Amino acid sequence: MEPLTAADPQTKSADITAENVAKLRALFPELITESKDGVALNVDVLKALVGDKTITDAEEKFGLNWHGKRLARQLALTPSTGTLRPCPEESVDWDKTQNLMIEGDNLEVLKLLQKSYAGKVKLIYIDPPYNTGKDFVYPDNFQDNIKNYMELTGQTGEEGQKLSSNTEASGRFHTDWLNMMYPRLKLAQSLLRNDGIILISVDDHEIENLKAACNEVFGEENFVACMIWEKGRKNDAKFVSVGHEYLLVFAKSLSLLRETKKIWREEKPGAREIWEKYVELRQLHGEAEDLIEKHLSAWFSSLPKNHPSKKWSRYKRVDQNGPWRDRDISWPGDGGPKYDLIHPATKLPCKMPESGWRFSEEEMQRQIKLGLVVFRKDHTEPPFRKAHIRPVSAELDIDIEPNDEEESEDNKEEYATQVRGSYFYKQSQVAVKFLRNLLGAKVFNNPKDHLELGKLFNYVTAGDDSAIIMDFFAGSGSTAHAVWEINNADAGRRRFILVQLPEPLDPTKKDQKAPAKYCDQLGKIRTIAEITKERIRRARAVIREENPMFSGDLGFRVFKLASSNIRAWEPNRENLAETLEESVDHLKTNRTEADILFELLLKLGLDLTVPMEQRQITGKTVHSIGAGSLIVCLAPSITRTEVEPLALGIVEWHKALAPAGETTLVFRDSAFPDDVAKTNLTCILEQNGLANVRSL
Repeated sequence: MEPLTAADPQTKSADITAENVAKLRALFPELITESKDGVALNVDVLKALVGDKTITDAEEKFGLNWHGKRLARQLALTPSTGTLRPCPEESVDWDKTQNLMIEGDNLEVLKLLQKSYAGKVKLIYIDPPYNTGKDFVYPDNFQDNIKNYMELTGQTGEEGQKLSSNTEASGRFHTDWLNMMYPRLKLAQSLLRNDGIILISVDDHEIENLKAACNEVFGEENFVACMIWEKGRKNDAKFVSVGHEYLLVFAKSLSLLRETKKIWREEKPGAREIWEKYVELRQLHGEAEDLIEKHLSAWFSSLPKNHPSKKWSRYKRVDQNGPWRDRDISWPGDGGPKYDLIHPATKLPCKMPESGWRFSEEEMQRQIKLGLVVFRKDHTEPPFRKAHIRPVSAELDIDIEPNDEEESEDNKEEYATQVRGSYFYKQSQVAVKFLRNLLGAKVFNNPKDHLELGKLFNYVTAGDDSAIIMDFFAGSGSTAHAVWEINNADAGRRRFILVQLPEPLDPTKKDQKAPAKYCDQLGKIRTIAEITKERIRRARAVIREENPMFSGDLGFRVFKLASSNIRAWEPNRENLAETLEESVDHLKTNRTEADILFELLLKLGLDLTVPMEQRQITGKTVHSIGAGSLIVCLAPSITRTEVEPLALGIVEWHKALAPAGETTLVFRDSAFPDDVAKTNLTCILEQNGLANVRSL
């Protein structure tokens, strides 16, 4: 039975540096050399492997550089020794929810989540603090970031304190902000799935630097778009009203999205209303399609200019499949199929588009038989194809790259769709007013619009209704609300992971007075995280009230960043005897069994919402986690006579659980009276196929 200690790799977050070295060693063993500090990279060998001319001097290398960049990169690679403590009393539906709300410094939290969630997050959306020249509270201490975090949030003193500032007068206006963002982006990149996407809100102060940093972290080849979110004009502007923000969009692997033929489309606003009107007219006029078309055209004309259906008035023709409009039948680009297409009336070849036909000759004949190709009055013009407001299956099965300049029906959506533009408008005061009504007070000045975020999330996740969506600058909780709203709309099972620093609020400061007062009214600690949780709770109540039949997950588990439950060796030089006595038990005495269980989940790479069971075996509480992939007994005492019945009881339960992979078993090291008892337990378990036995 091997003990798990504070120095053991299993008690730390993922060691990304060690993983990178292992990957390099596997690919190019000659690159790694031994040194007095461990291992080193042989740069001369690297030059030989990739060609000397491709290696440039650092000073002349193209890219974004700033003071502290090397340390910022190192911060992302340094493992965390912290943990996340469960808080069921602050959670909603703890026993069954899959959603997470984590309070803590997001740098440390992102490190802790690496083993459990690396490569599993479909979408990350963040709205980081904008670089306005004021203080921001994300200092990073290379030596001990957990201690730094405790001081920052007032957990080790009477009051929280800002440990870093970022003012234009400091001469480090951009540097400090980039040092804060860079390691978080590095960690975020490893959490994304291979088909994952990151969306980052930013304003004019750092758009250029953030784009350059993302080019380096995610790869310039994975840049998707820089969208512009227009939020309204500022009439008090002196020169130009800057009412917009940017939304940077990067993929984990844009090439993979192309290889798998992923396309992003959204339902055309107003398409449903057109279909509903058609159904009404069809019921009224039956097979008289001329009357249906007449009244449908009149309906389009009667709509106000700002009605979303007005834009699609070309869908005014009808057939047995509903309203349709004409679409071009030429090949998108050059090099399409070329052949004679005979006009049914003149019996002569129709005029061929310069780029060729949209379909192969065989597919063209199939489309004609299905009534989806309409010939002109004679052969002097090419025919056109139909595009229905609710595309029929034959319109969806064409395996052809869509024309980027037009909306595509090459999708599985119920209604006609369109590609989003890079510019969109949503007035900022809509979100401000909504949140004020929801919370009963104006607490946040610039909350993100949860409905607009929901549209974006749905768009870029391409119909993945079980995606994990993450936001590690959670703020007002708009991301959680957005996830719930889109699940409510399509009965999806999307999950969210939120991270928010419990930044202390100072009621003496003008910009913090309102949120501090709001926390007082709630009877909560004065932190941003408390308001985040309250917003999520109220969002849940609204959705429940508006749709009582919705049975989806509207809960969340709360966790809080803390130092590890495993005691580190910190000797008191003045009283070594007392220190040795306290260190007999590796676990801290002020932590609960649940605290230790969830640290094991994190450090062994299990999901924080994985199912847990427990049963009593010979009077000892034994936990089965993840259907038996982890079995834990933290009983403070296991006597020699209890060893055999306990071990055999665990073996019997394990057989009933029948986990697919290897099972890890963990016991409290100090529970055993001596090594004989510990060895006997280990031997019985090993004889029954349970060899991975550890102690804490």
